[in-house]
Amino acid sequence: MKGMMFMFNIYAAVYTAFLPLKYCRRHLACVFLTFIAFTLIACSKQQAAPQPVETKTNFNPVQVKQEVQPKITIKDHVLIDAPVINQLPELPRGCEVTSLAMLLEHAGIQTDKMKLAKDIKKDPARRIIKNGKVHFGNPHNGFVGDMYSFNAPGLGVYHEPIQELGEKYMPGKIVNLTGKPFEELKTPLSGERPVWVIINAEYRELPDSYFQTWETSSGPVKITMKEHSVLITGYDDRHVYFNDPLTGTKNKKAPIGDFEKSWVQMGSQALTYK
Repeated sequence: MKGMMFMFNIYAAVYTAFLPLKYCRRHLACVFLTFIAFTLIACSKQQAAPQPVETKTNFNPVQVKQEVQPKITIKDHVLIDAPVINQLPELPRGCEVTSLAMLLEHAGIQTDKMKLAKDIKKDPARRIIKNGKVHFGNPHNGFVGDMYSFNAPGLGVYHEPIQELGEKYMPGKIVNLTGKPFEELKTPLSGERPVWVIINAEYRELPDSYFQTWETSSGPVKITMKEHSVLITGYDDRHVYFNDPLTGTKNKKAPIGDFEKSWVQMGSQALTYK
């Protein structure tokens, strides 16, 4: 609009400068009417131009339900009523699968130690002496040696194959606590869930003389023939309680400090379920 007024003023000035006075009024009237006509046309075009339409989109986000685990309060003392199973006489070296059987039965899974002994992953390596060194299997890879008799060489199995076997019965439910501080075992125990562990048969830290190193297909491994597995069922300020498959004793106890040291010495291996 300002631009049009400017042009009109210039136009009027030109006409008044060069035309006789008697013609100025007539020509200015024509110019003014022309200016008004162009102004009205320009305004009508602006009004006819499409205006942006504000659109509102209503989003309905999908609500994803997340499984929230209830917070467990750590108790001062715990004693869980878990089934006790004796590994003897059928499985002289079957403490690990027998302790797993106790864990599964407490979770409501029906199985038995002999089925677990059959299904546990095995390391097929045979024991040989080569250049003064023992070459045998690795318990991290599978059960080593003979589980059913002391007449042939053997040892046991560690947490990896046990977890793999447990997952077949409780898919996605086996919890590996290996490498955690001993205090963290109190969380599942306070939630009434026993804990499978690897320790030694004396429930205390052993001197180095009890250990030896084997050469295996996956590298050297340090072992002790005192290796053992039990199911922890509770604790208090002085003792830890466990089901011992070797003696068939329910809620057997040992000093908690010594027991923890034996557990750490064996690699802090532990499993439970959720």
